[in-house]
Amino acid sequence: EMLRSLVGSEMCIRDRNKIYRLFHWEYWPLLMFYIPNIPFALFYAMKAKSLVFYTGTNPGIKNAGIGSESKYKTLQMIPSKYNPKSILHKKDQNIETTLTELKIAKITYPIIIKPDIGFRGILVKKINTEIGLLNYLEKYPTTFIIQEFLTHKYECGIFYYRHPNEKKGTITSITLKGFLSVRGDGISTLKELVHLNKRASLYYTILREDVSIDWNIILKKNTTKKLSSIGNHSKGTQFLNGNHHINKNIENTLDLLSHQIKGWYYGRLDVKYNSIQELSNGNFKIIEINGILAEPGNIYDARKINYFKALKIIRTHWKELYLIAQYNKKHNGVKLIKTVSFVKEMIALKRYSIGLKKLSKKNRLIH
Repeated sequence: EMLRSLVGSEMCIRDRNKIYRLFHWEYWPLLMFYIPNIPFALFYAMKAKSLVFYTGTNPGIKNAGIGSESKYKTLQMIPSKYNPKSILHKKDQNIETTLTELKIAKITYPIIIKPDIGFRGILVKKINTEIGLLNYLEKYPTTFIIQEFLTHKYECGIFYYRHPNEKKGTITSITLKGFLSVRGDGISTLKELVHLNKRASLYYTILREDVSIDWNIILKKNTTKKLSSIGNHSKGTQFLNGNHHINKNIENTLDLLSHQIKGWYYGRLDVKYNSIQELSNGNFKIIEINGILAEPGNIYDARKINYFKALKIIRTHWKELYLIAQYNKKHNGVKLIKTVSFVKEMIALKRYSIGLKKLSKKNRLIH
């Protein structure tokens, strides 16, 4: 009853959420994970005699996957067996052309739409109807990937690296994803349940953008309501350490796959699957392939890994990144981007990112 009384006070809820975020490091700003490791990064830059040595890690992906790459193009690197149906809607493309391409690709609703260059779940949305898609494209004039909505039961992130001179690589992380949900008590409305759930309450501002949710509905006792279908931490998905699922079968599957994805040696695959057995046997779909900007998601399972261990894991991965990049440069003739050109690209990427955020915020305020 005491907690339920908080639901009536938005200020109390905001204060409670701030305190919760403060004492749970998985919600801390990204800079808290990178600033302490800057000396380590500079050390490897000095060894490599280049501030942009890491761009040689994945020669098949633009800038090795630092965030400026087209997600649609990286998807094309994946063998068709693993690739979900996808099309690219360009910023100034006629909407009728997009609808025609959806029909040709046999992509039906619901669909998933996400920026072709994007990060941390910004503007990623599940859309259920053609009208919803038309409205979304009108609200957000940018280049999007439109992808079939996969109905697999589970989603995970698999972090993998392989040295170019070796046949076998290493899986360092399997991150299971617990989608945001609440359990009914037969008394509280959905809105009350969200605010009574410490984790769900943190994402209420984002959740209420979904006009299809009836916040006044009362769930039956012990009934579970899934609030999001997007496996991103910024959308409320909980990252869980699944390293106990690493086995020889899945290692062999990833080794084979890494040789099929030309120029990809380091990063994370986000995949959909129905069971661990199917995952191990290579029966899954890859919804995204990530490069050097990717993290082993299991570090955010604060139940198993503390903040300082998370920092150490990041440093360990950066060491492997350095070794792969150096090998590619010395033995595979990979050319690094010029530092000045790279800086210009990063400035342009930052402006683009700010623009996406402003566009997202503006439409939230209007709608």
